[in-house]
Amino acid sequence: MQEQGTPRRHLLALGIAVPLAAAGTGTAGAVPATSRTGRADRAGARAGHPFQDPGLPFAERVEDLLGRLTRGEKISLLHQHQPAVPRLGIRSFRTGTEALHGLAWLGKATVFPQALGLASTWNPALIERVGAAVGDEARGFQHERPKGWGLNLWAPVVNLLRDPRWGRNEEGYSEDPYLTGAVSVAYGTGLQGEDPRYLKTAPTIKHYLANNTERNRSTSDSILPARVRQEYYEAAFEPALSGDAVTGVMTSYNLVNGRPATVNPGLNDTVRKWAKRELFHVTDADAPNNLVNGQSYYPTLAEADAAALTAGIDSFTSDSEDSSKTVKALTTALDKGLISESDLDTAVRHLLAIRFRLGEFDPDGGPYAKITKSVVDSPEHRALARETAREAIVLLKNAPQRKGGALLPLDARRLEKVAVVGPLADTLYTDWYSGSLPYAVTPREGVAERLGSGGKVTGGESVDRIALRNAATGAYLTAGSGADGAVLTERATSAGATEQFDVFDWGQGIVTLRSAANAKYLGYDGKVFRNDQEQPGGWFVQQQFTLVEQDDGTRLVRYAGYDARTDWFGDKEYFKAGEDGTVTLVAEKDATRYRAETVRDGVAEAVAAARDADVAVVVVGTMPAINGREDHDRTDMALAEGQAALVKAVHRANPRTVVVLESSYPQTVNWEQAHIPALVWTTHAGQETGNALADVLFGDHNPAGRLTQTWYRSQDDLPDLLEYDIIKADRTYLYFRGEALYPFGHGLSYTTFRYGEPRLSARTVEPDGTVTVSVKLTNTGRRDGDEVVQLYIRRRGSRDKQPLRQLRGFERVRLKAGRSTTVRLRLRAADLAHWDVTRGRKVVESGVVEVQVGASCTDIRGRTTLRVRGEKIPPRDLTGTTRAADFDDYRGVRLVDESKARGEAVGADEDRAWIVFRDADLGRGAEKLTARLAREGRGSGTLTLRLGSPRGRVVGSAQVPSTGDRYDYRTVTARLRGARGRHDVYLVFSDPMRLSTFALR
Repeated sequence: MQEQGTPRRHLLALGIAVPLAAAGTGTAGAVPATSRTGRADRAGARAGHPFQDPGLPFAERVEDLLGRLTRGEKISLLHQHQPAVPRLGIRSFRTGTEALHGLAWLGKATVFPQALGLASTWNPALIERVGAAVGDEARGFQHERPKGWGLNLWAPVVNLLRDPRWGRNEEGYSEDPYLTGAVSVAYGTGLQGEDPRYLKTAPTIKHYLANNTERNRSTSDSILPARVRQEYYEAAFEPALSGDAVTGVMTSYNLVNGRPATVNPGLNDTVRKWAKRELFHVTDADAPNNLVNGQSYYPTLAEADAAALTAGIDSFTSDSEDSSKTVKALTTALDKGLISESDLDTAVRHLLAIRFRLGEFDPDGGPYAKITKSVVDSPEHRALARETAREAIVLLKNAPQRKGGALLPLDARRLEKVAVVGPLADTLYTDWYSGSLPYAVTPREGVAERLGSGGKVTGGESVDRIALRNAATGAYLTAGSGADGAVLTERATSAGATEQFDVFDWGQGIVTLRSAANAKYLGYDGKVFRNDQEQPGGWFVQQQFTLVEQDDGTRLVRYAGYDARTDWFGDKEYFKAGEDGTVTLVAEKDATRYRAETVRDGVAEAVAAARDADVAVVVVGTMPAINGREDHDRTDMALAEGQAALVKAVHRANPRTVVVLESSYPQTVNWEQAHIPALVWTTHAGQETGNALADVLFGDHNPAGRLTQTWYRSQDDLPDLLEYDIIKADRTYLYFRGEALYPFGHGLSYTTFRYGEPRLSARTVEPDGTVTVSVKLTNTGRRDGDEVVQLYIRRRGSRDKQPLRQLRGFERVRLKAGRSTTVRLRLRAADLAHWDVTRGRKVVESGVVEVQVGASCTDIRGRTTLRVRGEKIPPRDLTGTTRAADFDDYRGVRLVDESKARGEAVGADEDRAWIVFRDADLGRGAEKLTARLAREGRGSGTLTLRLGSPRGRVVGSAQVPSTGDRYDYRTVTARLRGARGRHDVYLVFSDPMRLSTFALR
């Protein structure tokens, strides 16, 4: 963020728009060069090997150390948990410290807003500061080397948010690759530090590639035609890698075009070509084993690990700390000739390059070694957490009231009482990759702190408190009162505190039960239930229940934890007390019927508080571990039923209602948008959430967060979750033709801004040129504020389907009330390019591009046109060998692996499936079709060439015999008749088969 008149540019044109560190930006590790384990280590240190000399170039030091390692030692270093090599004074090293929005799983550390919230700031300069703080804290923890220590950080996540139902939506930045690239460059640059040679930390970007679904995530197949892969999915990864902002990638679990991402040849063929330095690639957890087990891609682990290594994997994240399986598999692969020692050397060279840059082998640990644990949760980081949380908040709606102006910002001087109600009013939740909160400022606490003493804040969590009484025996479900709770039993005859539970509704029937006796959640450990959980969480979220209403008004208590599956428990999912009173799980037919006695009516309590207040603030939203998270996609985007009812009841009681949505993904809040005067959205924003919300609600901070993905009105606006072809399916703001609830880039302010007409530095641009787009921006309101000026382009006319609009620049600008500034955004002709499938390269087409400047993708304030002197895509030439995968359109086919090692083919899935090659010039006549196909099925099929449409004129048909194997391709031919002139050429498959290449001659 900049003061007026000095806007900071964030056009993602590497070296031009997004500020990048110098080549090799990084910092050193703090690990001493010598080990403390014994005499052999000290002897190695005294030897003064060249690899220990910081005066030598890194490359020389790496080669010296590599040459001293035995074959066995090299293999041992390829596992996530790299052992020490005492004879050389080398300490152990572990890859993979989670650092998505602060350090996770290491204890208390500064927790910043979820990654989605970081991106919602649209402020790369701020995000770089956050990354720097997280990197500092990683260094601080490293001094104590706790369990889980490591300076190889697994962040950022750049998987695109193409579908808000993705269970890991909060981990990504945006549905747009340009914005994702800008934010990932900023965060990664901060993590690495500013030293030109050394690394503060070594960030690993994840998950490569096209990983946006959790359903069957290790076996689902992301089908990516060439254009969508190049222009969308890979475009999100390239900026941070080509900008030296990260040091490698983590592969994803899924398959990409039929091949597991763990053995994606793009790791070497594509990703390493983007980078200027050596990269260090890792697998996701246990992904190597998936190659043999769930994916059944290789028969043995030796073959699987060999394939991963040669594809570009340098470190195997497998079997937790047990490296024996990986070591055995790679040793076997080497002995059988599946890999060579040079393959080992390549991978070890990559990992050593990172360890040297971390300063591990320098006597003083390098320039970042002196950072101590005092930086963790420091006053500076607390202030940064608050600043980031408030900059991320998005004002969705702020409608004028019948009397006076908009409801927000609230005027503290005129408020005698504020009701802060809702299930998230008094609690801050963390997600799977959050650190432990060092402290928590809840929304109610933030508002109370802002208003000061005097009892001006009232309300409650607005959830029912109930007791559950056995309808047959009269006994109550009873928990414990101590900090550790107690095993749930059914024995009390009256409802005291240990028999009372607060019921939190998270939607789709799922509730959590918090004990009134100790404020701990009821959870399951696989044997018994106990009220000892701080919050719902864990890999298997075992604090979920459903209160199933029966015809007679009683309830069954169903355990709905993520591990309640038939293969684990059979049909035992319901509560029933055993002979000793301990609650166990039984089948539905044997379940106990309970009477739910209401001790406190949450909605009634909220209504009473709202009716008696000047304004009501209702804090609702999601719990990050429930109804969508890693390994579980969402099936509903609506606000939880009970929360929606709460909002309506409070609004009836007090029309001056503000709804704060605290959620990890977009929600279909149509009623709320239509009826509630003011709506505010934030992610789960960490320890300073309450202060940040108060800053915005009372106008101490003028909100300027912007949405980074489309908020849809209905799930009906979305195609199947597994549909990855965003171009064909009209996905994301780029291609979506419907009316969004809130569009990409949306966000309001407490002031107003006027845009002047955009002006170009030149009316035409060459393919290698750049133009500057200038627009005058004026703050026409009475408050200082920020505006995010967004630059979009739209091509008028193209050979290929183009986005309806496409982000190509943005700037968050701070302006004082009544002041103006000129915002200048640079637009490269290269930013206008798209992937030309006819020639397999990017192309800048000649023509006219509409340049749009505005406040969101639909709130365009000014337009102008730019003429591009590029090239015209010529007609298709199909006379040479054409890859079938380079089609223009398709039906009934998918892309598949041509072989296990590399290459893509077209696999027909159904009868009369087809692919088309548009505008092909057949000249005076092609006489012969030659094609390579594989066909597993018995008998023979046909590949028919038609002109104009899938049912158009037949000019040739080839018989395709059975080859018996999907990877066994045979060449077939067919004579062509009448194949001349320019046509759309269709290849139609009679039944399932695979086509690799073809030619028309």
